[in-house]
Amino acid sequence: MEHTHMIEERLAESIRTISSLREQSDELSQLIDLLIERLRNGFTIWTAGNGGSAAQALHFSEELVGRYRADRRPLASATLCADVTTMSCIANDFGFDAVFARPFIAMASPGDVLLVLSTSGKSPNIVAALEAARELGCMTVGLLGNDGGKSLSLCEHAIVIDATDSAFVQDAHQVVIHLLCEGIERWAASHEKQEVLP
Repeated sequence: MEHTHMIEERLAESIRTISSLREQSDELSQLIDLLIERLRNGFTIWTAGNGGSAAQALHFSEELVGRYRADRRPLASATLCADVTTMSCIANDFGFDAVFARPFIAMASPGDVLLVLSTSGKSPNIVAALEAARELGCMTVGLLGNDGGKSLSLCEHAIVIDATDSAFVQDAHQVVIHLLCEGIERWAASHEKQEVLP
């Protein structure tokens, strides 16, 4: 019972943070349309993040390639934070700041999307990846926290959670991920030829 007060306080703040997303409903709707347009035209959505944000980047990409709710064709998405051998090689040889930018330059094509998740927007490897994406002619999207940090100015489109506690920012980012998945999948399931693969 000694944890009850903490639980109530944390839940209340999490709910408040998530509820603040209503203020960005128009931006979220526009972002869904933009991502659908890129997927429709054959481009890939790449994702990146550090720590818990890396897990969320993985989650978003796997929902697109696999499925969120409906059976539909797989959608082109890949994460830059899952290949431990590549990341450790780059970190060892070029420094940790390059672990996302270097593979992105190697594999992405102009017109692709780089979607980054960062609770501060200040991570040097995220900033470097966004700079590489812009140089390559890719669309840059940020799910950010606090004031967006340096990443904000490098993102063409951003959803910024006005909170300094990383846990609450990630709570809201998880809801954003599911909203994006919901919108994209509704399009894919209703407008594309159905092809259920094993």
